[in-house]
Amino acid sequence: MSADTVNPLNDGDVAGSEAQLIDAALALHRGGKMAVEPTVPVRDKDDLSLAYTPGVAKVCSAIAEQPELVHDYTWKSQVVAVVTDGSAVLGLGDIGPEASLPVMEGKSILFRQFGGVNAVPIALDCREADEIVETVARLAPSFGGVNLEDISAPRCFEIERRLQERLDIPIFHDDQHGTAVVTLAALRNAAKLTGRSLGELRAVISGAGAAGVAIAKILVEAGIGDVAVCDRKGIIGHDREDLTDVKREMAGLTNKAGLSGPLANALKGADVFIGVSGGTVPEPAVASMAKDCLIFAMANPDPEIHPAVAHRYAAVVATGRSDFPNQINNVLAFPGIFAGALQVRASRITEGMKLAAAEALAAVVADELSADKVIPSPFDERVAPAVTAAVAGAARAEGVARR
Repeated sequence: MSADTVNPLNDGDVAGSEAQLIDAALALHRGGKMAVEPTVPVRDKDDLSLAYTPGVAKVCSAIAEQPELVHDYTWKSQVVAVVTDGSAVLGLGDIGPEASLPVMEGKSILFRQFGGVNAVPIALDCREADEIVETVARLAPSFGGVNLEDISAPRCFEIERRLQERLDIPIFHDDQHGTAVVTLAALRNAAKLTGRSLGELRAVISGAGAAGVAIAKILVEAGIGDVAVCDRKGIIGHDREDLTDVKREMAGLTNKAGLSGPLANALKGADVFIGVSGGTVPEPAVASMAKDCLIFAMANPDPEIHPAVAHRYAAVVATGRSDFPNQINNVLAFPGIFAGALQVRASRITEGMKLAAAEALAAVVADELSADKVIPSPFDERVAPAVTAAVAGAARAEGVARR
């Protein structure tokens, strides 16, 4: 960054190392992080006549006669739309569509880097569920799948459901399902490391937003012994009269023990803590958990339970941060999940496909388990191929594959 370039993020009050990080990030992002490159040459008039007119008309006519040929003669089956309204961006919250674009670009390059999947960032200037559903549905002919990103709860649940009902391509809200898949994979391995099965564990989830709800559902589907979900008002159960439709569904699926009251009540004797909420869990509540408990404190940048505290009580500690072991990172899931779904032209991503992804991800490091390694690194080259193959196989087994 040149000396005369104004740094809009550095107001002079930040520490030196943080200022350097901000300057480096701004320099990296200048001009954006991605571009579209051709896969065929256009060197002369013969190339031009094939890539564009008149040759392209023959391809268009063939697709018009047999619409399924669009998958063979365009990039449709190799590209995902990364769609947001900017209402729940990372830890930044509701910052709007323009400010969300650096994150959507980042997501798109991760698709390509880790899964070989092309992706296009799309930031929508609308907020109503009806508007988002209608807009994405009208864009859908251009894409083989849609990755919904950083859309606030509870709208995200309705938007995903309605789009999947309307479209015959995979619709995947990564804040929900990517987090859930990676969490389940890590929990499988942590349980194995400590000589237990999922069915022997009682878990507590702090946070009833997109990630918390999805994690609860996948844990129930995978056979967890019991799981209680807590929001700001405490444990979600049938005794609560202030529940949304989504939380009422949670009350029906979870908390078989019938617990009530604050989070601390749920943590007494619990085997697992999963944090996707922010805030801080008091140490006495952590100390009340079962021996050799498992703590996944995934809020960023500040885990709900700091690893230094968690390690006093837990056999395995995971966070959402890259500077601690066992990072629960969605990039371990979504590139391979979409690569597998697109490979077989799946019409949707099923619960079975997500469970298969989690099992494959866990298996990558099954023979290398330690307290500091219950989940692979995002840079482990075995991850994407394993998840891709598992998802493709599950899609075929469940009858949603079209090739």
